[in-house]
Formats: sequence, structure tokens, C-alpha cells
Amino acid sequence: MVITFDDDHACDATVVGAKAANLAAAARAGLPVLPGFTIPVDVLRRRPTGQDLDAIRTAWRALSLDGKRRVVVRSSAVGEDGANSSMAGRFTSVLAVDGWPAFLAAVAEVAESAHVVSLDGSGAVEHHEMAVLVQPHLDAAAGGVLFGADPVSGRLDRFVLAAVNGGPDQLVSGEATGTHITLSRRGRVRNVEGEPIDAIVRRTYERLAAMARRAASTFGGPQDIEWAIDARRVLWLLQSRPVTSIASEPATRGPLFGPGPIAETFPDPLTTLEQDLWLEPLRAGIVHAVDLTGAVARRRLAASPVVVAVGGRAAVDLDVLGGARQRKRPTVWERLDPRPPARRLRAAWRTGRLRRAMPTLVRDLVAHVDDELASVPTLSKLSDGALADALYGSRRLLVALHGQEVLAGLLLQAAGRYDGAAEVAGVTGASAALHALAEARRRGEDEARIVASHPEVLALVPPAVRSATLAPFTAALPDDLHGPSTGTRPDENHPAVLREALRLRTRWVQELSAMAAWELGTRLAAEGLLDGPEDVRHVTLDALVDASVSRQRPPLATFAAAPPLPATFRLDGTGQPLAVAARDATGAGQGAGGGRRAGRVVHTPDAVEAVRRDGHDVVLVTPTLAPGLAAVLPHVSGLVAETGSVLSHLAILARELGVATVVGVPDAATRFPEGAHVVVDGVSGSIDVVEIPAMVEH
Repeated sequence: MVITFDDDHACDATVVGAKAANLAAAARAGLPVLPGFTIPVDVLRRRPTGQDLDAIRTAWRALSLDGKRRVVVRSSAVGEDGANSSMAGRFTSVLAVDGWPAFLAAVAEVAESAHVVSLDGSGAVEHHEMAVLVQPHLDAAAGGVLFGADPVSGRLDRFVLAAVNGGPDQLVSGEATGTHITLSRRGRVRNVEGEPIDAIVRRTYERLAAMARRAASTFGGPQDIEWAIDARRVLWLLQSRPVTSIASEPATRGPLFGPGPIAETFPDPLTTLEQDLWLEPLRAGIVHAVDLTGAVARRRLAASPVVVAVGGRAAVDLDVLGGARQRKRPTVWERLDPRPPARRLRAAWRTGRLRRAMPTLVRDLVAHVDDELASVPTLSKLSDGALADALYGSRRLLVALHGQEVLAGLLLQAAGRYDGAAEVAGVTGASAALHALAEARRRGEDEARIVASHPEVLALVPPAVRSATLAPFTAALPDDLHGPSTGTRPDENHPAVLREALRLRTRWVQELSAMAAWELGTRLAAEGLLDGPEDVRHVTLDALVDASVSRQRPPLATFAAAPPLPATFRLDGTGQPLAVAARDATGAGQGAGGGRRAGRVVHTPDAVEAVRRDGHDVVLVTPTLAPGLAAVLPHVSGLVAETGSVLSHLAILARELGVATVVGVPDAATRFPEGAHVVVDGVSGSIDVVEIPAMVEH
């Protein structure tokens, strides 16, 4: 009728629930657990009366010293505190229960909490098998949560601690942010964020670390532990459960990537075919250029993918393009030849080897590309085989164009003349495009024909496989365009001028391949081999060409665009980006996990559904991690809280559901108004604003 921790069935979760079973196992392993008893599942199911009630009252009187000591009445559901789902905070616990009538009411309240709203998004109410755990109430001097692994970064070589003055209930409920402390496995303090806790001394950290190690050994893995210190500074374990949803341990080695060097060319996610058409040539061109300069060791170059696409968003190895941090220790060769790669490249520039050769090479390549483009007839008149040749031929041209363009950029960096040189003012492709578009509009030229007469305007539009060339895009450009111009003719041999000529040809070749791919897609769709020409964007290049020969339906690749990438990141074992930079000072907090997600901001749970009906993902910005928000978590992609702990119940649930969560963001509601489009990074704690609607700005 009641089961104490030393009873035979005390460790059977089907009898006493998971919370009580774990505490019984911890007590038997020598961990400091308060005494207690459990009203088992079958007794609670039949609503205790008669003998059951007498046995429960006897146990209560013994534990409460005949009502002189308050008790805690806690849920112990069979399904909570599991390896895959903690169900943290979903059931009720009642603290400081004083007297028999209040005790019976608390038992009834905990039993009723077995009926909860499902987290599958359906809104249905589900019932869980429930037992009730009873222990003495502890007037804690300090308390908190101890994680036996870092649940956000995935690191197993550290413990993460959150502590408050008083009991841990205010921390796990999300009411308090608390002090966050990182410990080594031996209890050494590595980092502290927040005010010191009076009851915690150095010895306490060592005892907490020992508790985490013992609990992991007892239960076979890192544990999420609630703990408290009483007035005599005795440490107690109040609850132990597995750490759920640990992130992949971040890559501490490997290339450092960033979208910056190619964000201007590819600002939007690229589809499967676009990646095949344009990223592979970019990769090959970078490798050829960097290898020619000797700026990066060949072994390092061979070990890097150089260019990656994460959810269609392109990024490059910053070490390869010279944008990453320097190594701390020089190699043996660098000790013998102390000049870094940039200085060796600068020496090559000064001796004139590359400088003398490059103008001729670029002019020859530009002339060759112009001749190739001029020789292409109307695409609709080409055979399928000729269109396939155009696609593969464009990739070969792009390798040469990218290689020369990157080489020009490296030489500009080496010469210290990359930006702002007076003699190259006004020579960018964008400035030429703006000038050409302004002139065309001044003459009243038809928008749909502007590209044919002024192909340089393509510099204003990122490449994409689409049905029309530029007409849908020029309409969105301002009418009062005034292209910048320079009064002097720039030096045609200057690397900046050469580079812009290459970039413009690169854009033209990309447009040719996009138009050829769309033409093939249109033909396949007309034969029923694609549902529509737009499906060609989700076919690999080889599969597209094979389908044009075999007349068989090509397989479509699944595609889900990722939110904007971090400025610098490494890839984890699953190929997902892990931000390397620390928090963004404009609006950062503590990352609570759940990945990296984007969405429109709302400030109340009631507004979530309306935004979702409009087709947007939702980021909920809230003052605190209130337990009542659990029901809305399946419907949001991100969660930002002004207060709260990464170890609170709601943060744990959000992490399990894959909701990107950041806590401890002061004035979050002001910083991120309703309707703003933000990207929430649950790892680094950064919150980046992508767009704020005009109505919000005003």
C-alpha cells in the first residue's frame, strides 16, 4: 500500500513511477537521498480508501513526525524521467504541505495532473500512469540543477551547474535565471555567470562533481540532477534522470567556414541543380587559384571541401581564402622560412611574375567567353543533346572564370589594394549595371528586353534557375536609379578591373546554364516526365541529362532551405553548422539548445496559430519560461525568454522537441518586436534580425 526506498519493489518504475524508482536506486548506491515513501500506481488508480488510507496515514505520520514536519508531495509518473523524454515540469508537485487534510488535497492534486495535453500538436488530453512520492520538505539554503554533460554543446568533459539561493523549484520552473557555473569533472570552476551563491563554497563544487560522477556510474550515463543544500550545508540529491537531447559534440577541429566571401554571389539558398551547376565549378576554381599562388599548403587544400552548402546556403573555407585566424604555432617550414603565405604571395606580386601574366590571361579568357556566348543560338532551337553540352560546357567555363577571379582577389589582398583605390572607382559590375539600367529606363526601353540589350544588368540579380530572365526583378528595383560613373578611364590592367570583367562573365555564363536547364525542364514537363518545369531545380545535373536521353522520369531530391548561416562556423558530425563566434552583443543570451531555426516573432501564445496560418514559422518571445507554454512548443520553431535557465523544465522540453531556445535575453520583447523575422541559435545564444516590417519600424 506504501513502498519505502528499501522495499523490494522500490526500484520498479512500473510500480512506483520513474522518479521514485531512480531515487531508490540512488539511495542504494550511497548517494545522499532524503527518506520517503511512495503511494504506488495501482493504489492511486483505485483511489485509496479504508486499509489503503490507513497505511498511507501511518506512513505520513512517521515521516512528518506526527504532523510536526512539513512534507513534499511529488509526481512519479511511469513515463517520465526516461532516456528519450523527461516530461520535465509536466506534472504537479506540491511543496511545504502542512497537516493531514492538506496532505490528502496535495495527493489528489498530483494524481489529477496525470491528465496532460499531448505534445504532438493535436491538443488531445492524454493520461499517464501515476504514483505519488512523499518526502520531508527541505528548507534549502541553496539549490539548483546539475547536468552531467553540457546539453547545449554536447561536451562530455564538463558539468553544467545552475544555482539559486533557496530551493531549486524557482529555477526549474523558469521563475529565476540563477547563477550558471561550468565545472571540470573534478569540480574545478571553469566559468561563472551571475552572482555568487552564499551557501556554496569550493568544497561544495567538488561534492557536486562527485555526485554527478557517481550518478552517471549508477544509471549508466550523464544525469540531470536536482539538488539542494540545507542550513547545515549538507548536500542532498532530490531527483535524478537521464540528460535528454544532448547536442552533437561540437567540432573543435576542421575547416572554419563562412558565407561572407560568396554571400554577394549566392545570397539565397541554392537548389539541387543550382548547386551542381555553380558550386562545383566554384570549388574547382578556388582550388586551382590557391594552389597556383601557394598561399595554402597542398595537403591542407586537399583535406578541405573548400565550398559547402548547408540547406542550400553556400559557404567557403575561410582558411583557404585567407579569412581565418592564424595558427598559434608555426610549422617547421615556417621556422625555416618565416614569411607567411600572404608575404610569399606579396613577393610574387612585387617581382611581377603574376602581375605581368594576369592581364593577358584575363583578356584572353574574357574574349574566349564572349565568343562562346555569342555563338550560342536561340536555346529553343537547340536539341536536347546540345542543351546538355551547353550545361557541361558552362561548368568548364565557370571553373576558369572562378579561378582567375579568385586569383585577382588574392593578388589584390596581397598588394593591399583591395578596396578604396582611387584609380578603380566606379568599375564594379553593380555600378555598371545600375548605370545601364538607368539609361535604358531613361530611353523608355521595354523592361523585358533590357537584359538582351544590356546584359550587364544581370549583376543586380543573383543567379537562379527560373522561368523569366529579369522582368520580375527589375520591377522591384527603384525608379530613380543613377548609376555611378567615373570621370577618368580606369587602368584596364588593374586586378580590380580585371576581376570585375571576370565576375560579369561569370554571371552571364551562370545565366546561360540557368536558361538551358529551364528549357530542358520545360520539355520534360511537356512529356509528363516532370510535374512542372520548376521541378527541374530539384534534379541533379547528371540525372537531368540522363532523363533527356532515356526519356525516363528523373528522381527529385528533397530540399529544405536553411536559415541564414552564422558568420563563422564548423560542421558537426551530422553536417550541421555550429557557430564558432561567441554571442552577438546586439541581442544574445544563453543558448538552451534545439538547433538553429528562423521565424516570425510573436509575443503571446494566442498569436502563434494566426502566424502559422499565414505560412510562417514562429518564434515566441516571452518574459519567462512559464510551464503553461508547454502546449504551444510543438507549434513554434524558436523560443526566446527574458529570464529563465537553460536547465529549466521548459528549456528541457523545448530542446527535446527541437525548438531553438535562448534564455536570459534582457528586453527581448523590445529588441524583437512582433512580426520581425529572426534567426534563433540555440547553441551560441545569438538572435539575428533578418527583417523588421516597415509598420514595426515606424
